[in-house]
Amino acid sequence: MPRYAGLATFALLPMLSAVEHADIAVVGIPFDSGTSFRPGARFGPAHIRENSRQLHPYHAVHDTHPFRTSQVVDAGDIGVGPYDIPRAVEAITTAASQLSQRGTRLVALGGDHTIALPLLRAAALRHGPLAVVHFDAHLDTWDTLHGASVWHGSPFRRAAEEGLLDLVRCQHVGVRGGIYDPSELDDDARSGFAIIRSEAFLERSLDDIAAQIRARVGTKPVYVSVDIDVLDPAFAPGTGTPEVAGISTAQLFAVLRSLRGLPVVGCDVVEVAPAYDHAGITGLAAAHTAWELITLMTLAG
Repeated sequence: MPRYAGLATFALLPMLSAVEHADIAVVGIPFDSGTSFRPGARFGPAHIRENSRQLHPYHAVHDTHPFRTSQVVDAGDIGVGPYDIPRAVEAITTAASQLSQRGTRLVALGGDHTIALPLLRAAALRHGPLAVVHFDAHLDTWDTLHGASVWHGSPFRRAAEEGLLDLVRCQHVGVRGGIYDPSELDDDARSGFAIIRSEAFLERSLDDIAAQIRARVGTKPVYVSVDIDVLDPAFAPGTGTPEVAGISTAQLFAVLRSLRGLPVVGCDVVEVAPAYDHAGITGLAAAHTAWELITLMTLAG
């Protein structure tokens, strides 16, 4: 079967129903009711899967075959409705927890960044308070907006309040989005995060940036969250809240690859909005990002 034919599971992996146990499951969460600007990330999981068809099973940089060392599957989509954010978050928490308690680590395809909160709940239920490496143009530690306390700008604030995070082991990477008041930076620090701004990628070596991340998270179980808008719009135009002067795909992958050996217990790739994509640029970046994360998880054992 040519890679462009047949059902578009992630990287043409088997479905969860075809195996007895999955070490790692790619799961789609087509939900974007928490977005604050351009909608459309609910179509992200299907778009990422379609652009994952040409992923190959050997990772040359890490010299490993991830799909040979671990049973990796596509678990399909979690069914969530678009009209009730709390109800959707609860459904995601339940579905993710059921998979996690079976010993399956999740790679979630979003969806907007709201989905990080229920995924963190599921991961923390199994592993305790988590270190977080958060690649994003934005802080996502804001409070309420338009009366909503759970939306795509608040998942890490809510997670910190719920005790899901290790408050000295969390790191933002690539931040450059605007803020309304400096007090937001204080709120962010209280949520447990240090910040590496996008400008650091022009001023410092990638090895130095990676060393800071590794020193920050230590040996705690790590959750990695990648908002595709951490990339400059030149590399990821198809997203809901694009910000100029971002990092490149090559820079993102170099830092991700430097995290080899960290105990990654869960991750997500979010905010892919295909209606704003061109020639699959964003979908390709997201699919390859998920592939890099899967590889890190298999290398962590």
